[in-house]
Order: sequence, then structure tokens, then C-alpha cells
Amino acid sequence: MKTIGRLAAVLLLTLTVLSNIQAQLTEAELAKIAQNPLANLISLPFQNNTNFGVGPYNRTQNITNFQPVLPFADGKIIARVVVPFVSQPNILSETGSSNGFSDITFSAFYAHGGDNKVSWGVGPVVNIPTAGEGLGAKEWGIGPSFVAVVKPGNWVIGALVNNVWSIGNDKINTFLLQPFINCNLPKGNYLTFSPGITANWNADSDNRWTVPLGMGAGKIIRIGANGLPVNIQAGAYYNVVKPEFTGADWTLRLGATILLPKAIFKKK
Repeated sequence: MKTIGRLAAVLLLTLTVLSNIQAQLTEAELAKIAQNPLANLISLPFQNNTNFGVGPYNRTQNITNFQPVLPFADGKIIARVVVPFVSQPNILSETGSSNGFSDITFSAFYAHGGDNKVSWGVGPVVNIPTAGEGLGAKEWGIGPSFVAVVKPGNWVIGALVNNVWSIGNDKINTFLLQPFINCNLPKGNYLTFSPGITANWNADSDNRWTVPLGMGAGKIIRIGANGLPVNIQAGAYYNVVKPEFTGADWTLRLGATILLPKAIFKKK
């Protein structure tokens, strides 16, 4: 218990020091940094996706993601981990559900021009079989991932794309395309469009694609006496295309991200 207490004290002190340094950056500057997946940025995002209308009994599924992002080698390598906790309803019944972790996703990008107006990154994405029963593929998988970003004026626009294949079998063959369009407004406010378009190439044509359409809004706020910056966001997406039997009708997305830009440590 003493060790845990010491670690908690060190973490609190670290966040306090970082938040004091970050006061040098405006909310508008922090918003643009947060929207760039290739920024030289340590971030601790929590994102909750509630999916409504799943299956013939219109069940509700919930997925909470912890998605830490860590830059290395002066921002040239960006590592990202997605740890999902899932509440999965029994879609064949009006009652019953399973709760637990799904498969963890790890990706690492070699980033070129991360803080410039035009940037791109390429690297591997890995599916790690950590899922509970019925909560994920439970298979090792790997594939390529690519992201590109442009920042004209108050806009941050780009897309992330990857495909993952299972190792040693054909159980996983999944595709992700995530375009993002952010329009930044005064005082750290912004509008965002960031749907996750997915395809399961192993499924038949009626159950292959999920295509959401919607948008959200966000704001950079500061919390605590030292003004620790946090990016808060809410959005809603309707699935205009979805798997015939297992797809959700629409998704409510809520998120909060602690922002720790490494650029703030650079001497001027």
C-alpha cells in the first residue's frame, strides 16, 4: 500500500508540473494539437461509445476505450494503445450480457512532419488476443497502418487507414478507415466529424460494412488550481450501412483526454 501511495504522489506531482508548463499554450493551440494523431503529444484519452439498437431485440452495447498515446525519438515515433472494456448484450435474447476486456490494439507510426501543416505516418498495427469469451477475436493479428494530416487555417483534416490479418489462420481480415475533419472555433471550441468506417472481409456482403454518419463538438477546458488541460468531446453517429443482424442503429460517443504536449519542454 505504501508503494501505491508513493506512485500516486509522484503521478500527482508530475501532472501538477506539466499543467503549470502548459499554461503557456492557449486553448485554441491545444485543440489543434489534440486533433492531430501525429502531434508530439502525450495524451491519456478515455472514450465511451454506447451503441443502440443492436440485434433483433434492440439491445444496447457499451465500449469504453482507454487509448494512451506516447511519442518517442523527438516525435518521430508515435505509439498508440487501445484497451477496450466491453458490455456485450446477448443479441438473441431480451436479457443477459457479458462484460470484460476485448482485444487490445497496438499501433506505432513513423511520423514525418508531425507538427507541420502537412504530415503523414506509416507503421504496423497489432491485434493482441486479450478478449474474454465472446468479446473479441482472441487471435494475434498484424497489418499496415497509414495516417495523413493537413492543417489549413483553423482546420485539421486527415484520415487513418489500416487492415489487420490474423497470424497463422484466416479468422481476422478487418479494415478500418477513419476520416477526420475538425473546424476550430474561438476559445478552444471545435466541431468534429470522425466516423469509423469498418469492413469485415470474411463476412458476406450483407454483413461486411459499417458506415456511420454524424458529427460532434468539443472544447478544451482546464481543471484544478494549476489548469490541467483536458479535451472533452461528445458526438452522435447513425449507421447508414451496418451488418444486417449484429449492427447497431446509432452510437453516442463521449470522451475526455488529458493533454501533455512534449513540445512544451522545448527551449525557446
